This record gives sequence, C-alpha cells and structure tokens, in this order.
Amino acid sequence: MSEQRDFTMEEVKGTFKKKDAWWTVLLVDPVAARLVKPVANRTNITPNQLSIFSFILGMTAVYCFFLGDYTALVVGALLYHISFIIDCMDGKIARLKGTGSTFGVLLDITLDHIRVILCGAALTYSQYRLTGDVAYLYLAFMFLAAYCARHINALQLYKLRREMRGKLRKARRKLKRTAEAAGIVIDEPAVQQSDKPEDEEEEEEEEKNESLDRVSKQSAQSEQQQPAASEAELLQKKKFDLQQEFKSKFSTYMKVRDFFLNKRIRMHLFSGIEFQMFIFVVAPIFGLIKEAIFFGSILLMLFEAAIVYKIWLSTKDFEREHNRIKEATEKAEAMLPQEELEEQKEAVAGK
Repeated sequence: MSEQRDFTMEEVKGTFKKKDAWWTVLLVDPVAARLVKPVANRTNITPNQLSIFSFILGMTAVYCFFLGDYTALVVGALLYHISFIIDCMDGKIARLKGTGSTFGVLLDITLDHIRVILCGAALTYSQYRLTGDVAYLYLAFMFLAAYCARHINALQLYKLRREMRGKLRKARRKLKRTAEAAGIVIDEPAVQQSDKPEDEEEEEEEEKNESLDRVSKQSAQSEQQQPAASEAELLQKKKFDLQQEFKSKFSTYMKVRDFFLNKRIRMHLFSGIEFQMFIFVVAPIFGLIKEAIFFGSILLMLFEAAIVYKIWLSTKDFEREHNRIKEATEKAEAMLPQEELEEQKEAVAGK
C-alpha cells in the first residue's frame, strides 16, 4: 500500500458543500466526516468503489423492503441511511484527494437513481402484496411521478438559468465592443471571481465574470455624455442579479434564508433528499408509509412550484436587464459613423 497523506478534520470539513439539505447537514455530514478521515488517510479506497459499495447496500435495502414485514422494513431503513452516508463520502474523498472524474459523477448519479426507484417499487409492491390494499399501487405511481418531475424540473431550470446568464454576457460583450468603437475606452483589469451567487440553486452555474472598474471617455462631446454614463454603469457590473424582483417581494424570506445559510442549510427545506429519507427511513420505522409517500410527494411538488415561481420572477429581471443593455448598445451605435457600424454588423454576422 502506498503511503497516505494525513488529512486533518478541518480539511475534510472543507469538502462540505457550502449549502446543502438540512438532513445532510444535521444527520449525515457529522458521521460522514468522521468516516472520511480514516478512509482517506489509511486506505486506497476510491470514490467509485465507495459508490459501488453504497449501491450494494442500497440493493440490500431493496430486498428488505421487498420482504415487507416490520423487521425487514426497519433493517432496510437503516441500510438505506448507511448507503446514503457512504454515497456522501465518495464526493468528499474525491474533492479531498482531487481524484474526481466525469465518469465518477455519471456513475454516482446513475446508481443513485436506480437505488431510489427500485426502493420505491419494492416498498410499495411489498405492502400491496401483504395487505391487498390497491392504494399502494397508486402511491407507487405518485412517488415515481414526483421523483421524476423533481429531477426533470431541476435540469430544465438549470438550463434556463444558464441560458439567461449566457444571453446577458453576450449582450454585454456586444455593448463593450460598440462602446469602445464609439470612443469610450474601457480600462479592464484582470478577471476576478464574481460575487457569490445569492440563490442556493445557482451555485453550479455561477462563472467568473469580467470586473470593469474604471471607464473613461475620449472625444468628450456634450451630446455623448449621457449615453456613456449609462454604458459605464452596465459595464462596471460584476454580475447580473436575477433575483431583484424576488428580493423586493420577500424581504423577510431573505432574512430567514441568511439564518439557515449561516448553518449551511439551503432554503429548499423539502428537496429530493428529504423526500427519500422520509419515505425510506422515517416511514418504515414508524409505520407511516402511506402518509409519507402521499404528503412527501405533495410537499416536494410544492417546493418545486416555489422554485418555478422564483425562476419566473428571475425572467422578469432578465428581460429588464437585457433591455437596458440593448438600449445602451443602440445609443452607442447611434454615435458610430455609418461605415463603422456596417463593419461591426458584418463582423457579428460572420461569427
């Protein structure tokens, strides 16, 4: 065995996500961190091996749920939670050792989905088989619909946020080129890290944006002063805040959100993680399978609807910001000689 580096607990905690589900923060990370340290320091176990081991435990939980009696359900619930803890360890070790890979992410996500769907099917079918209550079959459909809708919704909203931010960056780059062609000199320092994203769902897509600290004007003519000021304001922005509408409507929410974020807990209080844990851990132990699936599915969809509403408000911020950039670009274009304007249009069309 090759010599292992002695990672500290502080380094392990540094691999925690800045914002996570409350179930993970309170009930998983404290255990996972204490397991990650000896595994990382004393073994050569890889993140992919942990993912596979977690999946094997998950399949054992599937078998227990399929048996369906109370003892098997409790054992299945404990195995499912242990499987989830180990599943959380693989990402932490990958970040700690720098051994993460695209394949590892794909493997982890794929095995997670298989585990959840099979556990849901085994749990509901076993209860139908043992009780003859057809309601469990309807609940199986409800569970599957809620789980799939949640992940499809998350993917589409992620794409929409990226698209909006991409269009704003593209529009600002055009404004920058037009402003410089109109005689406005942009003093552009090195690219800096953008402000931290406000929304807990946007962390993955926030990228480095240009930081434009000073804008000076040449060919100072009186009729050019006002449009240049508008362009300067837009070009100096470090990032686009697409939550202005939401913040203005829900100021109290923002205070509560900050309280939870100080504890690393995101405001999506009933996410896919809590959905799984209530159905596969809490419900089997307390004999509340019907109630957990029914109310859990409703809660999950309500929180997803809240996110959709939040994104809808963001689209209004996007349209307002995009229109401001477009108007400033048109003002700068009006200052260009006709031949230079034609050259710019040809250059854009050629890309």
